[in-house]
Amino acid sequence: MPDSVDRLAGLVLAALVCLQLGACATQPTADGSKPARSPADPWEPLNRPIHTFNAAVDGVSLRLLAKGYQKVVPAFMRRGVGNFSRNLRAPLHIINNFLQGKIGSGFKQTGRFVMNTTFGIGGLMDVAADAGIDVEIEDFGQTLAVWGVPDGPFVIIPFFGPRTLRDATMIPLNFLADPLLYYDNASVRDKVYLVRLIDVRARLLPGSAVIRAAYDPYIALREAYLQHRRYLIYDGDPPEDDDFYEEFLDEEEEFPEEE
Repeated sequence: MPDSVDRLAGLVLAALVCLQLGACATQPTADGSKPARSPADPWEPLNRPIHTFNAAVDGVSLRLLAKGYQKVVPAFMRRGVGNFSRNLRAPLHIINNFLQGKIGSGFKQTGRFVMNTTFGIGGLMDVAADAGIDVEIEDFGQTLAVWGVPDGPFVIIPFFGPRTLRDATMIPLNFLADPLLYYDNASVRDKVYLVRLIDVRARLLPGSAVIRAAYDPYIALREAYLQHRRYLIYDGDPPEDDDFYEEFLDEEEEFPEEE
């Protein structure tokens, strides 16, 4: 699946760049004053303590469960859980591909969902990917972006983590598009939710470890999230940020030349 590999490589590279920017952004300016607040994050004074709270809760709950899950559960079983979880999100991707006018992609994702649900034993096996049909991630936040709704301020939501204000307002709709919500047996449904959550957290362990090791984990998380969302909204081909390059070049001119 070369497209998936390229997407993963691109996201990892973006995260690494963001971590470097986060480290630089927290350094004091030449006169010792604090750096200017990011225009995308006017609520930073409120977001930071919520981020600290989320990190503390995660450290004594999900992260520990995810590490245990990774050590105890064999890789092939974790792969099956991941496939099953992604397959349950297929209706979300299907609906939003159509809402964004991506008719061909909508039908392709519908075929992927049907194929994995039937031949893939309820989605435990990703037979569609083996047939060359990769997942095309779309959610209601991305749809609003395509429709022209601006990001709004960056926000950290208790327990949910980073979002833009636009994405945060779409959390209920994204949740309602999950077929598992409509499964009648609440006991089974809740256990499946928990396993899915732990599996997702386990797959995020490497990235979260890098962010925690950053000079300023909050800024690293913020920039990685915003870059990731931008990448998804533009289907892996975001336009270049001219303001970023101009700012970078202006700062570069201030550096003394190596002797």
